[in-house]
Amino acid sequence: MEPKKIKDTRVVQNDQVLINDLNNYHTLFGGVLMKKMDACATLTARRHSRVTECVTASTDSVNFIEPILQDDSVCVESYVTYTGKSSMEIFCKVIAENLDTGERRIAATAFLTFVALGKDRKPVEVPGVIPESQEEKYLYETGKERAKMRSIKRKQNKELVSHLTLNKPWD
Repeated sequence: MEPKKIKDTRVVQNDQVLINDLNNYHTLFGGVLMKKMDACATLTARRHSRVTECVTASTDSVNFIEPILQDDSVCVESYVTYTGKSSMEIFCKVIAENLDTGERRIAATAFLTFVALGKDRKPVEVPGVIPESQEEKYLYETGKERAKMRSIKRKQNKELVSHLTLNKPWD
């Protein structure tokens, strides 16, 4: 399977901030932004793997860096930065732009992991990636360490889940 250039996996989605998407501080709800990032990353995963179904396996910490205000537009950019056999690490970068002044700022970042599924709903192999820009090379070179950390966290989460109860809290 031939690797693909990272730039060929890139998806960019722009949107305006609507009043219904604001919290009581008059900034964009974090959950609304996370939904936008997941939707953009899904398209990236499908573009890279060329399968009908890609599922979100995990979301590494979402870093909210700057608030997004009602006067801003929101640009979510996502692309594959690292791959496993059937998994794809996708980086999301959120840029807020004040539509009155044109000032742009990085508002949030996140890494999401997706798994490509075949028609039988089992994981299928995905192509590797070829980084070209300085940003792409940095994210690619640091991807192996993030993959290791996710593996450790998966094991820790399995341990945690093994100690949880399904009992109703009011019983």
